[in-house]
Amino acid sequence: MATTVTLEKCGHNHGYTRLDNCHFCPESECCVEGGPECISSVLDMDVVCKRVNSSDLGVTVSVSKDAGRYLCDFTYYTSLYLGQGRSAFVHVPPLGKPYSAEELARALRAVVLEMLEQVERSGVTQHCHHGQ
Repeated sequence: MATTVTLEKCGHNHGYTRLDNCHFCPESECCVEGGPECISSVLDMDVVCKRVNSSDLGVTVSVSKDAGRYLCDFTYYTSLYLGQGRSAFVHVPPLGKPYSAEELARALRAVVLEMLEQVERSGVTQHCHHGQ
């Protein structure tokens, strides 16, 4: 369980051996058969972490390379795979342990704004072509 606002850097394809809430586990123990072992976000989570922590919000932000080989990691990997690395996943500690809803909201706002600034600085835009 997260004790800081935790930015995940990458998702993993293999190692899913635990049943989910619906008692399902992929037979292949992976998210995408034939997919790469690890996919990193195109966002630089280390930079996001550093900038948000330096903004003095009173909430600690950290970076992780392992979302846990369970629902979070499975969801993140699948999102990274389908979005070609254009995805983010943030673990948030439970309310009051140690941060209030207001503190978490300020921290998440700062994280999202920093991520959007990175996308804008990169000059890369991705347009949705679904339904065309």
